[in-house]
Amino acid sequence: MRRIIIYLLLYLALAPTGLRAQGDSLTWEQQVRHQLDSLTRLPLFETTQLGLYVYDLTAGHDLYQLNHRQRMRPASCEKVVTAITALHHLGGRYELKTSMLLSGEVRDRVLWGDVCIVGSMDPLLSQGDVQQMAQLLQESGVDSIAGVVRLDLTMKTQDLLGWGWCWDDDVVPLTPLTVDKRDRFAQVFMNSLDATGVKGVTIDRFVQSTVPQNARPFCEAKHSIEQVLERMMKKSDNFFAESLFYQLGRLSGKRYAGRKECATFVDVLIRHLGMNPSNYQIADGSGLSLYNYVSPELLVRLLTYAWQNEQIRQCLLPSLPIAGVDGTLEKRMRKTPAEGRIMAKTGTVDGISSLSGYATSAEGHVLVFSIINQGIQKTSQGRDWQDKVCAVLCK
Repeated sequence: MRRIIIYLLLYLALAPTGLRAQGDSLTWEQQVRHQLDSLTRLPLFETTQLGLYVYDLTAGHDLYQLNHRQRMRPASCEKVVTAITALHHLGGRYELKTSMLLSGEVRDRVLWGDVCIVGSMDPLLSQGDVQQMAQLLQESGVDSIAGVVRLDLTMKTQDLLGWGWCWDDDVVPLTPLTVDKRDRFAQVFMNSLDATGVKGVTIDRFVQSTVPQNARPFCEAKHSIEQVLERMMKKSDNFFAESLFYQLGRLSGKRYAGRKECATFVDVLIRHLGMNPSNYQIADGSGLSLYNYVSPELLVRLLTYAWQNEQIRQCLLPSLPIAGVDGTLEKRMRKTPAEGRIMAKTGTVDGISSLSGYATSAEGHVLVFSIINQGIQKTSQGRDWQDKVCAVLCK
């Protein structure tokens, strides 16, 4: 009898997970895999596609994989690619600067020359910033401008939409000079000059031009990359994401940098991770494009790299939505094991729902995960299923 019991115990210890009778005899990892297996067998996946990858950062190995290398449209999880790439190449202290330069000289309170504004595609440039520029000019002793106002828009192409965007997308024009995310810099600056008492500038005296060599720096409005990241990730703001994307293009040193110049720097990071950038397509910085193709594996690799790089982690984590707390996850996963334990970027376009980020398990393990639901009829189908996955990872 004793020998039979020993054999039975050995059999149960070595038996496949599915043959064990009691769930509490499984390890934590086995329970997670078993529950995820059950979720991936739901009728939803008879007509839709799924990519799922979970990596255990604490243990240092994969926890779950399903179609994790499939190329799929990430929707706004593309912002994860943009954010981490920007932090890798630009650093956490990078600032977006809208510069004012002056040419000529001031005599009798008249600027005998031009005012030059260099656009940096700063999504946080506000009417208050522009008014401050005008005020500083007046305080420097200028009451009138004899020349023109030159707007230098050479940091990016003149395309106002991203590659692969739909004509009916509700987007901010992709121009280097906006005020409060609207293409109205000339009007606001002209009104601000007039309000401060600087005369002689009418709308027909605004010209698109590069900065003359004799122009000298005067002042600048600036915002930090962390300020941009917070709005970009918490609220999933597309213009903020495109702004960071085109900051990468500026690194090329090329005037009128386009999507290809920006994507080159994403490719550099992908190679740095030991992956092949030709397996993916980076069409924009926000995920709006129909032409973006990445994989859950790539997103998890990037998030793993970000976590392991302290400088990137310190900037990225505060920008991510927290389940049941804020951002695009504020109303999701409340009163579930995932509440407060998921920090992740959401993604939604027609037919796509995605979620990529970090989970903290009840055992204290930090998990990196990426979920892409593709071919869904309703956004809620993807979100509800993702919330169930997160509950499994956290409980």
